[in-house]
Amino acid sequence: MNTEEKQFNEDFQLETPLAPKQTRLQEFWLLFRQNRLAILGLFIFIIFFCCAFAGLFMTSGPDPLFDPAMIRLQEKLRPPLAKPNLDSLRHEEIPYLGFYLMGTDDLGRDVFARMLQGAWVSLTVGFVAVGISVLIGIFMGGIAGYFGQHHIRVDHILMTVVLIFGAVLVTANFIRSGAMLLCLIPAYIFYSIRIQNRLGEKTSHLWAKFLSINSISIDTLIMRLVDIMLCFPSFFLILTVVALLPASIYNIMIVIGLTSWMGTTRFVRAEFLSLREQDFVAAVKTLGAGNFRIIFRHMMPNAIAPVLVSATIGIATAILTEAGLSFLGFGVPPPHATWGNILSDGKNFIFDAPWLTFIPGIAILIVVLSFNLFGEGLRDVLNPKLRERH
Repeated sequence: MNTEEKQFNEDFQLETPLAPKQTRLQEFWLLFRQNRLAILGLFIFIIFFCCAFAGLFMTSGPDPLFDPAMIRLQEKLRPPLAKPNLDSLRHEEIPYLGFYLMGTDDLGRDVFARMLQGAWVSLTVGFVAVGISVLIGIFMGGIAGYFGQHHIRVDHILMTVVLIFGAVLVTANFIRSGAMLLCLIPAYIFYSIRIQNRLGEKTSHLWAKFLSINSISIDTLIMRLVDIMLCFPSFFLILTVVALLPASIYNIMIVIGLTSWMGTTRFVRAEFLSLREQDFVAAVKTLGAGNFRIIFRHMMPNAIAPVLVSATIGIATAILTEAGLSFLGFGVPPPHATWGNILSDGKNFIFDAPWLTFIPGIAILIVVLSFNLFGEGLRDVLNPKLRERH
């Protein structure tokens, strides 16, 4: 090897990066695993998800392995790990494990089977409710952040009021009156387009000038709606709505989702206001990209990080809210078992059968704490300013 080749190899080695390139996912995991509490929260969440998913199959069907609705009055209030009295039970009433892992309640139902079924209910309520709130929050926050400088005209407000009032009438079985109001909207749209094409913007009609006045900006309208929603105590608002609606697991999920979208809206709006003025957004606009592509292809991926953190912590809040509603008797109706109604059933036997209170209470505590720890870990990793804390 001559001198020139040696010099070339030395220069090449100097230019070669000393550390191998890492993907974004590898860098995320490298930072995330340094937070031991977040790893613990993720581990507990995985166990909870597996138990809930397994409980869906083991507690449902015509012949489940663990029947949460099986009543054994002769076996009521048995402590955890107690063995059943085989002489007083039929073959199908004998627990699958051969003993009561978490004891029985005041009707002799297996608490372990009911906890398995309640895990799936809590998981479903948490994810579906947060999914609804995240979708609404992203939509409202994206509109407020990207189109917030545009104004709403008076006729838009009037048509929205007509639409809401007509929908309320149809829901209240005043179908004819509601349908007549709803028919006014397409009729007005057609008439306004015709008038605009005929007279242009310089119309001499006073009522047309009044209807075309810019009343309020989109950003102001959405954020004042958020402020109004935040003025109401969330739990009592949910409690009031649930008390008026029929008891159903679907109503619980929808109500929790429709009353918890405000935080996501504020996160997305703040990110959009910052990203809207960035150079890459201006460059994409100069290339002729449409608003839909700019929002979902370039801005949304950069604004989704705080939404993920908010959604993770929101799942814990939704699970806790559902447990509170079930504890008060406004949650998921029987025969579905939830951790909240197991806790509610056990409050009358706190001295005779304390496991009916401690088992669901500790389960709710651990699961909610795991989601909060996992969400805090995500926030620290996704926010570069907080990475040095761990």
